[in-house]
Amino acid sequence: MLQGFFQIALTLLIVVVLTPIVGSYLANIFLRKKTFLDPVMAPLEQGIYLLCGAEPEENMTGREYAKAVLISNSVMAILVFLLLMFQASLPLNPTGLAMPTWDTALHTTISFLVAADLQHYSGETTMSYFSQIGALGFLMFVAPATGAAVGIAFIRGLTGRPLGNFYVDLIRSITRILLPMSIAVGVLLLIAGVPETLAGPQIVPTLEGATQAIARGPVANFESIKMLGDNGGGFFGASSAHPYENPNGGTNLLEILCQLLLPTAFIYTYGVFIGNIKQAWLLFWMVFAIFGVLIGMTAVGEYLGNPLVNSILGGQTPNLEGQEVRLGWAQTALFAMTTTATMTGSSNAAFDSLMPMSDFCALFNMFLQVIWGSIGTGTAHLFVFVFLTVFLTGLMVGRTPEFLGRKINKREITLVGAIVLIHPILILIPTCITLGFPHTLAGISNPGFHGLTQVVYEYTSAAAGNGSDMAGLGNSQPAPTALWYNLTTGVVLWAGRFIPIVAVLLLADSFSHQQMTPVTASTLLTDTALFTVITAATILILGVLTFLPILALGPVAEAFLIAHGVQS
Repeated sequence: MLQGFFQIALTLLIVVVLTPIVGSYLANIFLRKKTFLDPVMAPLEQGIYLLCGAEPEENMTGREYAKAVLISNSVMAILVFLLLMFQASLPLNPTGLAMPTWDTALHTTISFLVAADLQHYSGETTMSYFSQIGALGFLMFVAPATGAAVGIAFIRGLTGRPLGNFYVDLIRSITRILLPMSIAVGVLLLIAGVPETLAGPQIVPTLEGATQAIARGPVANFESIKMLGDNGGGFFGASSAHPYENPNGGTNLLEILCQLLLPTAFIYTYGVFIGNIKQAWLLFWMVFAIFGVLIGMTAVGEYLGNPLVNSILGGQTPNLEGQEVRLGWAQTALFAMTTTATMTGSSNAAFDSLMPMSDFCALFNMFLQVIWGSIGTGTAHLFVFVFLTVFLTGLMVGRTPEFLGRKINKREITLVGAIVLIHPILILIPTCITLGFPHTLAGISNPGFHGLTQVVYEYTSAAAGNGSDMAGLGNSQPAPTALWYNLTTGVVLWAGRFIPIVAVLLLADSFSHQQMTPVTASTLLTDTALFTVITAATILILGVLTFLPILALGPVAEAFLIAHGVQS
């Protein structure tokens, strides 16, 4: 047990050490300071700017920035959808895979476009190498780059700067961050044993004298951007539980660090932009503390295991159902919390087999979206709650709320309210409709509380842009419920990504035009421990009040059943 918790603590310590290093690097990139990549990337970027007609010095308003995001992402979605539909006629298809159904192709396109990568298919038997690299791999770069661009535009708006140019921010996010880092991580994965080949499946004889086809492919490059970009999904159906995606403990550590690297660093980048590293660290430690508690709860639950199984075995044993025994309970708990906190959505174990406490914590991560959240947009969501906290405390003391020397007016708090409310709406309404038809639309295979959790998890994962899946719902072809889940989660994925993005950009633009107000003795200081505690309380109370009923009917009720010796 101590060894498992030591592994978790050591991983988190590495994250703390890397945060200011990577955060400072990100700040230098977006503040247009010199970096070591300038001699290589500057000429490349200038060529791309000329090719696409982008003006590096031209700033956009919030509406223009949002319009650029929507138009560019829509064009890319159409392109990728067509590539998937015609994959049977395109190269790099050694096994001759046919095109997926139109609804699977549409759902997959939207899912990868929003960096969720919620897969209603098994990669090695559905998508060709060209689709994996040329279509989905392309989106795995531009989706997190879009999030990073929006996040940095929001930070600029908070500090009163112009929002910048979306196309320039998108290109620099790819050339200066995602591309060089993914190359480095891809090389490390290759060294560790992750395959990278365009050859077809390897046919090998079995001990029984039969033959078996072992799927392989260009996995290392897919895996590196999958983790660094908080994309998730998997080249194979088993995702990071597959030994070709995650061969050993070393690659498991690398993949966890990659998931946390950029979301944590963006908070520090904010501190550099505003010239207040203290406030950045306070917010970092606030999120870190909540993250650590959720990891601890999950780890304890997985270590204690299922009491029903323990009674049969005659002693306590960790929960190993659906888990990769090469990694163990501690790495399963850490990976599960990391992938649902950062909105990566990959998995190194079957989430359907986790203990109810683990499902509770995973859902709570996705309900909040700020522990740590997606790249860029997660940090923006965090400051939406900071805005809300400032507003509430201002009401309590009878002052006009101010943040960073600017007043929060009606327009700003209206946009904050829209961002906060859209998430539960996109989760609860589709869930209610689906649960109204448990055997047709929902396709629930596990009756009782666990079945309800599966449906809630599906729409929560989609709304949060996470992409992890508890399975067991018949949401992949040829199940009759696949069409329902493909279309409804497709809508939720799109709305859960782009409605908050538009609102965040409009909020940043509006706030940047507010006049500065002088600091007085009665000004609420936001870089104090007291304000940070109030912010944490606001986040947790809102999360609990909004989602407690559905948590009580799902993982909480299931945990009580198991504790009383009843298997749900």
